[in-house]
Amino acid sequence: MSDAQQQDHPTNDKASAPQGASTSKPHPFWDFWGPVFFTLGLYFGIRHYVAEARYIPSESMIPGLQVQDRLLVEKVSLRSRSPRRGEIVVFNTPYSFNSALNLKSGQSALPCFVVNLPFMNWIGLTNPSCDAWIKRVVAVGGDQVSINPRGEVSVNGQRLKEPYVTQYCPVNNRGMGPCNSLIATVPSDHVLVLGDNRSNSTDGRIWGFLPEKEILGRALWRFWPFDRFGSLIP
Repeated sequence: MSDAQQQDHPTNDKASAPQGASTSKPHPFWDFWGPVFFTLGLYFGIRHYVAEARYIPSESMIPGLQVQDRLLVEKVSLRSRSPRRGEIVVFNTPYSFNSALNLKSGQSALPCFVVNLPFMNWIGLTNPSCDAWIKRVVAVGGDQVSINPRGEVSVNGQRLKEPYVTQYCPVNNRGMGPCNSLIATVPSDHVLVLGDNRSNSTDGRIWGFLPEKEILGRALWRFWPFDRFGSLIP
């Protein structure tokens, strides 16, 4: 066939299209919302399983951690091991798991359960007593621990070295003061946590031992303010 004859029979585009090729367009809904859902899923996945930012709301951890300090809390390492003495951990409020504490305060664990559901803080439903808490591990499962009225800690008969503690509880000339003392053995799968500010901290001296399953992660870095940026790993 000559070139002229070939030009008299133009190519049929539809006929030459590959068999099985899809010509459908993405649905407008998924075209817009797909990336949004993916981004939200990635954000909440990282926040729940890997790491998240937290801030210090009170003076219970001074002088090492100041009010409004921003921290990076990692959530991976404590899935494969127990916390260690000296580590700073973030955990669910004791009001969410300690029934005795709720009875003393007249509160119920239900409000904290509701407030901690996903997206509740987006609609303004918050309760400060339901926020996650941050304290330092001073004893782990199996340890025999003793805390005197000043807030000084001994573990297994040895005084615990705590260079990060400068604020102890005041005591009178008889060695008595306003802070709780404690002599106990830490149960397995639990830890004892205290605030570094022993004179102003609602911690394990008051509400007891912290179940490891309630721990959300450990403080890794302080990233704000910049002049105190650095590692928080003991």
